[in-house]
Order: sequence, then structure tokens, then C-alpha cells
Amino acid sequence: MNWINGRGLLKTIDWKLVIYYLILIVIGWVNIYASIHSSEPSSIFDPAYRSGKQFIWMGISIAGAVLILFVLNPRIYESLSLPVYLATIVLLIAVIFLGVEVKGSRSWFAFGPVSFQPAEISKIATSLMLAAVMSQSGFKLANPRNFFTVASIILVPMMIIVAQSETGSALVYIGFVFMLYREGLSGWLLFMIGMAIALFIITLTCSSYISILVLAAVTTLCNALYSDRLRQWLRIYLPAILVLGALPFLYDRLAEKISDPEAFILKIKPVYVICALAAGLIPYFAIRAFRTGSSFKWLSIASFIAGTLFTFSVDFLFHDVLQDHQRKRIEVLLGLKDDPSGVGYNVNQSMIAIGSGGLAGKGFLKGTQTTYGFVPEQSTDFIFCTIGEEWGFIGAAITIILFIMLIWRIIKDAEHSREAFTRIYGYCVAGCIFMHLFINIGMTIGIMPVIGIPLPFISYGGSSLLTFTVMLFIFIALVRNERKYF
Repeated sequence: MNWINGRGLLKTIDWKLVIYYLILIVIGWVNIYASIHSSEPSSIFDPAYRSGKQFIWMGISIAGAVLILFVLNPRIYESLSLPVYLATIVLLIAVIFLGVEVKGSRSWFAFGPVSFQPAEISKIATSLMLAAVMSQSGFKLANPRNFFTVASIILVPMMIIVAQSETGSALVYIGFVFMLYREGLSGWLLFMIGMAIALFIITLTCSSYISILVLAAVTTLCNALYSDRLRQWLRIYLPAILVLGALPFLYDRLAEKISDPEAFILKIKPVYVICALAAGLIPYFAIRAFRTGSSFKWLSIASFIAGTLFTFSVDFLFHDVLQDHQRKRIEVLLGLKDDPSGVGYNVNQSMIAIGSGGLAGKGFLKGTQTTYGFVPEQSTDFIFCTIGEEWGFIGAAITIILFIMLIWRIIKDAEHSREAFTRIYGYCVAGCIFMHLFINIGMTIGIMPVIGIPLPFISYGGSSLLTFTVMLFIFIALVRNERKYF
């Protein structure tokens, strides 16, 4: 009975993670059945329908979890990280030319009734590769060469996935930023990523002029806080920015009063004024940065210039880089276009379903939106609206809490790990699951564009379920291996 006592199964395996996993896949299976039950399958186990197929994939996934925990040596993951990563890159490239096109994306291999998406495996391969590289002795993320290596490991598969028109799967890679932050990435980089997103949205919804003003306000405020000169910012910079903010209004009033549309003064757009001011002030701040030797001021100047250039490139990125359906989804999300019967149909019906669930839901198999199939892709991308309609706010909250507990437990185990490989890999797993959770639920309630990624462990799909199972249980196996000896 040694396998039970001491450092046996009861103490080496994190059973809370296993229990959370099992509860989530059962929730998914039951709600997949609910989402397709209007087709009148004879049983939830019927393999002719999605609920039955998911049950089979649950069995395969659990068998894979057992294999990972009790058969495979956890030490192989570090040694196999490079060949697995390279093989995954080959598959990602090959699927562009040899894969089948599904909903405008060439990212699937099809072998008869079985479909396989290399982008799913890439999350595991990238996580293992990052853990292997960053756990090497003496590795410091602040080293430019190391940072470039890590960035390349993340960006290469991410860019290939973008080339497959799988923007949603590519966005999941942003989750690795949380791991990088834990391992020493500057918080300023995270802040700049957030600012880039904010500038993109402000430029689309307002104007490039307002974006530059916001950028100037944030840049000068950060400098004021860094140098403890907040009062100077409130006394000088804030009033100046507010005055500049009124320029478009004054310009419009002036245009109404001048009868000649070709008047010279009307050719001086507000954005030209702020660009001229920036061109004059940047050298001034650069001289001050040189005299004080402040690296923070240099970073601020570079950030402002980069942010301004990014602002003027938003129009190109939006109209010439994004695909038509992606543009329409973003326009609907930001309220730039109202299309409840077109690209906004899925989200509109999803919010109706979730809202109609109320506090406790309509009951299992009693959801009208679900029963009559008003929400497309309800067993896959929009499975959460089935939970919201039939189980209500309580059921939706319990599901989210289970995910939070799962992610928190992964982070806790990663922090308690004595090996850098396990810690880094654990944060990668937590980041990937969080991004899927945030994006998927976000698009069902209308705060994220519809980009088609599954809800981990819950959405219908064999490749998704198996991938997340393998990803999670590799981590559980790594933790178990450490607990055997400590």
C-alpha cells in the first residue's frame, strides 16, 4: 500500500485540479446535449449526435490523462520540447497548403470523419518550448538576446496562424504575456500593449486627433508621476490638453461661419496643429532627457512617437489588413454599425438567451433559444449561452468560478514548484485557459468580437478537448513528479 501512503497517489497528485477538470467536462457534455436536443437524439450517449461523440472524446481524453500521469516519464517533455515545436511549425505551414477550408480559414486537416487543427497543438508545443528555453541556468529575460529568442518562439506560430485566417487562435498567444511578466518582463510593456489597444479603439470610434491627445495626456502624466511633479502636470499640461481637445469643436464652428470652403484657415486641420506642436516639443523634451540622463524620459519620447505612428496606421490596419468579416464584427462590437440580422446576429441571439435565463434559468432542456436553434454554433463557440439560458446567472457564475478556481490552482502549484520548467509551463497553461475563457465568454455577452474560439473543456470538439486535457495533465504530471521527492 506504499502507493497510497507516504508520497503516493493521494499526496502527489493535485486532486483538486482533477476534480475541477472532471466537473467542467461533464458540464460541457450535458450542455452540448441541451444545445442539440431539439434534433431529438435517442440518448445523450448516441454517437450519431454531438453529445454522443463528445462522450467518446471524453473517454479518449481521460485515457490520455491516465497515460500522461501513470505511464509517461515527465522528464521527456523538456527533452522533446524542441522536436515537438519544430514539428508543429511544419504542420502549421503545411495546413495552409494541404488543409481544408472551414468558414474561410484553411487551418484544418481532415481524415474522413476526423478533423484536426494544428493550431490547437501549437499551444502545448509553444508552452513546452518556452519552459525549456527559459528554465535554462542563467537565463534572464532582460537580456536582449534572450528576449528576442522568447519573442520569436511566440511570434512564429502566432504569425503562421494569422496567415491561416485564424485570428482568434492567434490572440490566445497574448496569454503568454502573463508568464513573461511573472518571469521578469517589465510591466511597462504590458501597459504599452494596453495603450495600443486603447488607441486602436479610440481612433476607430473618435478620431486620430483624440487618440494623439490621449497619448499625450498619458505620456505626460506618467512622467509627472515618475518625477513626482503631479501638481505641475495638473497646472500646465492638463489645461493645455483640454484646450487642444476643444479645437475640433472650434474648427467646426469656424467652418460654419466662413462661406468659402477653400479658405486657407480651413485647410489647417486640428490634427496638423497638434502634429506641429509635437514636432516642436519633442526636441525640447529630448534635450531635457539628455541633460538629466533620464532613461524614462527617452522611453516616453519613443513611446509617444511610436504611438502616434500607430495611430495614423490604424486606418490602414483596419481596412487593408483585417478581413471583411473581421471588420464588420469589430464595427458591430464598437457600435459603429448595427447589424442584428447579419454579423451581429449571433451575439444578439446569444445575449437574448443569456438574459432570458434570469437568476436560476429556465431549466434543463427548457431553453427556448436553445431548443429552437436561434443561436448558431451553440454547441461550440456559443455553448456558454446554453448555460446562461437553462441554468441562469447561478449556473453561469458557478461555471466561471470553476474556471477561476482551476486557473488559480494552476498558478498556486506553479508558484510552489521548485523547478523553473514546471513553473513556467504552469503559467503558460493558466494564460492560455484564461484567454480562451475571457474571449469566448466575452463574445457571447457582446464585449469581444466573434472570433470563433472554444470554451475550454466545455465546447464541443474532440481536438479542443483533447488538447486542453493533454496541456493540463502534463502540468499535473510535472507537479506530481516533484512531489514524489519533496
